[in-house]
Amino acid sequence: SNGSIRLHQMTSEYPLMQWNDSTNGQPVIALQWALTRPAVFFVLDASSNIYVWDLLENDLLPVAKQAVPSENVVTMTLLGEPEKTSGLLGIALAKESGQIDIQYVKKKWALP
Repeated sequence: SNGSIRLHQMTSEYPLMQWNDSTNGQPVIALQWALTRPAVFFVLDASSNIYVWDLLENDLLPVAKQAVPSENVVTMTLLGEPEKTSGLLGIALAKESGQIDIQYVKKKWALP
């Protein structure tokens, strides 16, 4: 609820990494690991901002932030085929109106 993100190992109650205020204090609505690239995850905050984290590029801050300006996004999920090497990765965004928006992720965050 405060924008903090924690990375846990299943065998420990203590986080391996913790990023406080990672969304400028906005609650985290959804977080999902990339299906095609293990070190990348995406975060959606309550202000409809999407943050891209690539832990191999920078493990302190997100490598990109994208605002979804038109209306509130209530959830997101990732689309892709991890068994294929095409690097095709998409984000499905569900908006408050019921509209679904699908956006494709840049290849540098999608290629295995």
